[in-house]
Amino acid sequence: MNNRRFLPYIILGVIALFVIMGISSSIFYTINNSESAIIFYKFGEGLNKDEVITQGFHMKAPWNTLYTYTINETSSDEKMDVLDKNGLSIHVDVTVRYNPMPNKIGYIHEKFYRTSTGDYITVFVIPEVRSTVRQVMGRYTAEEIYSTKRAAVETAIRTETETILQKNFVNAPAVLIRSIELPEQIKNAIESKLQQEQEALAYQFRLDKEKSEAERKRIAAEGESRANNIINNSLTNNLLKMRGIEATLELSKSPNAKVIVIGSGADGMPLILGNN
Repeated sequence: MNNRRFLPYIILGVIALFVIMGISSSIFYTINNSESAIIFYKFGEGLNKDEVITQGFHMKAPWNTLYTYTINETSSDEKMDVLDKNGLSIHVDVTVRYNPMPNKIGYIHEKFYRTSTGDYITVFVIPEVRSTVRQVMGRYTAEEIYSTKRAAVETAIRTETETILQKNFVNAPAVLIRSIELPEQIKNAIESKLQQEQEALAYQFRLDKEKSEAERKRIAAEGESRANNIINNSLTNNLLKMRGIEATLELSKSPNAKVIVIGSGADGMPLILGNN
């Protein structure tokens, strides 16, 4: 009889348990290490922008709404047609890497979240990237974008995109141009021009090298000529006789058998007669 008295309480407890289990997903939640979250308090202060919830197990009132943001770096690939400085259509593939500033996701949510069009990526990041790419590439010709100025174009796109996104609490560490496609006729003309420029540079290099070699030979010949003139001007008869006498004295000291006839050579120079 005593057990029947507690039966209504047991039934109510079981019902309460099932109700809690049914709404547990609205009460208990887990934030992963790559996420941050904010809560919209429906019957309170609304969106608390500065209360950022980090990783771990949490709970909330079931009527409040949780918004979760991935804070790790994410990338998006965009394909678009842009116009160069001369109005020529260019097809480019661009990759942008970005992530929200973790402690500012409340501000991002307040400014860019739309229930109909999506989150900050579709509302803000992608449109800004596409706009910046078009603006930057519109400052250059197709030839510059395709060849000589590609690095400068990438740098300008990255710098300007990063500036705009960071003002709205989004980091953009990289914006890369994966590929550039020009009309086939324009592409062939640019490649032909670049090839001719390379051939002209190679030809000029050979000319400069030959000029340098000719100049080297001229300088060497002039130096040799001046040296010969100096030697010829210094070789007097008296000097030659003196050098001959000195050589004779040195040879006379040699142990090899020889005969020295003094004054028997031309101009009075000695003759040296050896064994042979």
